[in-house]
Amino acid sequence: MSTLSSWSSNSISALFGSGSTSKSNSADLYGMFTERKSIQSGAYKQTLKAYYKSQGADQTTGKTSGTTKKSTDVLSQILDSKKNPTVSAKTQKANSTLTTGLSSLKSSVSALQSDSAYANVSGSQSVQDKVGSLMKSFVSEYNNVVNAAKDSNLQSKTANVASMMRSTATNADKLAEIGVTVNSDGTLALDEKALKSADVSKVQELFSGSDITSYGSMVASRLGYATGNSGTSSVATTTAAKQDTNTSAAGVKADAKALSSADLYAKVKDKDGKETDQYDVASILSTVKSFADNYNKMFDAAESSTNSGVSANLTRIKETTARSADALSQFGVTVGSNGRLSVNEDVFKNADMAQVKSTFQDYGSSVATSASLVNYYMGTQADASNGYTSNAAYNLDGNSTYTTTM
Repeated sequence: MSTLSSWSSNSISALFGSGSTSKSNSADLYGMFTERKSIQSGAYKQTLKAYYKSQGADQTTGKTSGTTKKSTDVLSQILDSKKNPTVSAKTQKANSTLTTGLSSLKSSVSALQSDSAYANVSGSQSVQDKVGSLMKSFVSEYNNVVNAAKDSNLQSKTANVASMMRSTATNADKLAEIGVTVNSDGTLALDEKALKSADVSKVQELFSGSDITSYGSMVASRLGYATGNSGTSSVATTTAAKQDTNTSAAGVKADAKALSSADLYAKVKDKDGKETDQYDVASILSTVKSFADNYNKMFDAAESSTNSGVSANLTRIKETTARSADALSQFGVTVGSNGRLSVNEDVFKNADMAQVKSTFQDYGSSVATSASLVNYYMGTQADASNGYTSNAAYNLDGNSTYTTTM
């Protein structure tokens, strides 16, 4: 069992063999499963054997005969193996277990988010025992999902499992306070004695359904996406939704960049051209309102997307917003229970614009980058979970198309 300090998103990536050169931790996580499956299924071995056979190579001497085939034939086989992978009995079983396990885990999380779990009812088991039973169920279902995901090729589902695991790693210290530790293989271990001695309110707070930043809400969100996904395809979004998302994501990117730029906060000049100590509050407010409007439209249009690149970056935006929620609320920008933004104009007009500038310099820049990636993935349908498009074209982080979207 690993120590809490040693478990991280990097541990998750290392466990499944994903690279560490990706531009974002989210993208690293979403690259964990698929290449492993290609190796397990024997696709690579088969194509290599076909290659050597086509070259007429004597595998004992390394010499080639005079008869060779064009390398494009082998490339075609590689691409075909990507588009039509062999699915073993083991993988089929894992897919079935994962599909049913996600629904069971979703129910376990929902039970821990229910107020009834923490209410004393005369004649029934104590709250401590009730919560203990629910936590045992949660840990068991969680482990079933993680283990099944390792052998599954349902990319949209495994991508969301990876995101769920990242949320678990982020909350490892809080989970340890209620007797739950993260094992080196990504599964959870429950110390029932430690849980029984813990304050039940800590469990309730950790799984709060009313707080979108809670661990329970983050896990529930990913499970919602995962159970709504249809299978291996990453393309399940209508053209209209894609267009709406691209437009709003581009708007979020532009507004966030403007809000993080010093230009928007230039002091107003008087009639003689001298700088005053006043900000152009109306202009700043207009940009903030546009940002909130595009932000909400982006989530409305893309939140149900099965493209793991989209869902990964929406999650990043949501987490970034959650971390900045207190600072944003100081000048009238609040985050609703559904994750949408609202702007109180009266509060904003009386706020310190220097504080607005300071908050958006970090928050705006981060959101702009992620919104750019939402726009990119919706436009290309490139799937961040495996680096391949639906046509088996390879897409690496850092290629020219990817970097120019920033």
